[in-house]
Amino acid sequence: MKPVAIFRHSPSEGPGYFATYLEAHSLPWQLLKIDAGAAPPTSVSGYAGLAFMGGPMSVNDDLPWIAGVLRLIRAAADEGVPVLGHCLGAQLMSKALGGTVGLNPQKEIGWGRVDVADSVEARDWFGATRGFLSFHWHGETYSLPPGAVCIASSPHCSNQAFVLGPNLGMQCHVEMTPDMIRSWCESGKDELARSACATVQTASEIQAHLQPRVAALNAVAARLYARWITGLRT
Repeated sequence: MKPVAIFRHSPSEGPGYFATYLEAHSLPWQLLKIDAGAAPPTSVSGYAGLAFMGGPMSVNDDLPWIAGVLRLIRAAADEGVPVLGHCLGAQLMSKALGGTVGLNPQKEIGWGRVDVADSVEARDWFGATRGFLSFHWHGETYSLPPGAVCIASSPHCSNQAFVLGPNLGMQCHVEMTPDMIRSWCESGKDELARSACATVQTASEIQAHLQPRVAALNAVAARLYARWITGLRT
């Protein structure tokens, strides 16, 4: 089987639980280290699917790799190769497919509720889950690209997840592991301090009850990933 291409845009924002899930299901994957200078592929033909992780940059920044990634996402959508986006990855998907990306009304950092829509599309992806506690770390968000359906929202961000055919974009971070969260709290301590507000938690709040929270989040992620891999190209 062709591998799933996983695009990393920051050294600390790797695939996390997503890689664990793929390996548990004997699905090959290839990590493309955009942060280390890897150029985006010019074709999707060698991949079963594309997955884009998070990153501290904006999709509106003038970075040399963004145009190539946007072209690749459009090609994947045209050719039926499923795309998966986490946070920045969902914003890249939105922009590539005709949406816009800008500031969210409030920065969200830490644990917060995500509500699943009452729709056929949401049930297709989330099953019986009506809401869950997710991890967040974002200051920007996206609009829905034409034809996309919002399947989840939160009190502070109206578009937490969207689907468009076999493609899934998520503003929230369902891919987290305990080690990733600890690492982000350390590397992002200055941002946490200067962004203190009702929607930004402290490092101690973020790391409270970490193991059970991550375990519950991984269970939600597994349901979403199980649906996504049904579209993989062989």
